[in-house]
Amino acid sequence: MLEVVNLRRSGLAPVSLSLAAGECVAVQGPSGAGKSLMLRAIADLDVNDGEVSLDGVGRDAVSGPQWRRQVGYVPAEPGWWADRVGEHFRDWAALLPWAERLLLPAEAAAWPMTRPSTGERCRLALLRALEMAPRMLLLDEPTAALDPLATAAVEALVGERVAAGLGVLWVTHDAVQAARVAGRILRISQGRLE
Repeated sequence: MLEVVNLRRSGLAPVSLSLAAGECVAVQGPSGAGKSLMLRAIADLDVNDGEVSLDGVGRDAVSGPQWRRQVGYVPAEPGWWADRVGEHFRDWAALLPWAERLLLPAEAAAWPMTRPSTGERCRLALLRALEMAPRMLLLDEPTAALDPLATAAVEALVGERVAAGLGVLWVTHDAVQAARVAGRILRISQGRLE
């Protein structure tokens, strides 16, 4: 169980929520409402206050990298640091079944990072996060740049991981998608969670 109690930072009023293993919760709200700020604060990427814990172990009790291996974060605009796609993964071959499910070809590992489209980069970022085997996953509009076929592929794979016990907090502007993927829907307005 991911527990967030009175999490706050600039642009975000105190937020409290819980996310169980095997649960997908959608987060909606207008642009600039604080959705991404909340995800970044939970992932401990920005200065924030409040209590965040995973199965009773406080975020402050582990290092930042160790926390983010357990509570993975996929930003709307993922970052890349190496020249080739495959250099961002520990074992591309082991990920091939998931890559192909996400409509990414086996040869994508050899691509220069200038080659993938925006939508391909979004799916690669999801694959990179899943490779870390997180217990909870924070998704910031993971399908915003995708066509309907790729969107369906992402929803299906994430849905399977949720059924296997992954907890997911999924930010989306698409109300139909939120209803489709999530058991609960939270709304943020002007930095306040409703």
